[in-house]
Amino acid sequence: MMKNQPTLETERLLLRPFSLGDSSRVRDLAGEREIAENTATMPHPYEEGMAEEWIGTHKPRYEAGEAVHFAICLRETGALIGAVGIEVNRNHDRGELGYWIGKPYWNQNFCTEATREVILYAFPAFELNRIGAIHYTRNPASGRVMQKAGMRLEGVRHQAMKRWGEYVDIACYGILQKDIALADPGD
Repeated sequence: MMKNQPTLETERLLLRPFSLGDSSRVRDLAGEREIAENTATMPHPYEEGMAEEWIGTHKPRYEAGEAVHFAICLRETGALIGAVGIEVNRNHDRGELGYWIGKPYWNQNFCTEATREVILYAFPAFELNRIGAIHYTRNPASGRVMQKAGMRLEGVRHQAMKRWGEYVDIACYGILQKDIALADPGD
């Protein structure tokens, strides 16, 4: 069983566990259609109660070693601006990275900064060998986040997912624990 989830710090960010008090902010940010359309599972519209339900799963899943989710917050103000997390597959010692960032915070490298830190944390904390991630090819900015975090493009799967009635291509990325030193420290 995992102990209490830590808070991680970067130059500009605090990555902390979510609390139920974050629910309205999550709903406001994640409720934007542009956020949902570029994620595999984000609901739209983001209805009342969904954030509370999602946040309520975090602590037990973390304690069971199944997942970790961090609220991405500005270090200077504490404002919640997004989320980053890893779903753990214990059978294969791998994690699947996911993230989103609120529209007002796009193109400022916040997601890259948070993703790097979570990758560095997750490998030893969950004893992972590999972390993977996907993005829709229509959203190349997400691929740049993965590349800057040291992940490598492993291939494209054509029409591999269906989102809102449309088949979409996905780009697959990964990084191995042994290659973590290769992660690009610059933006």
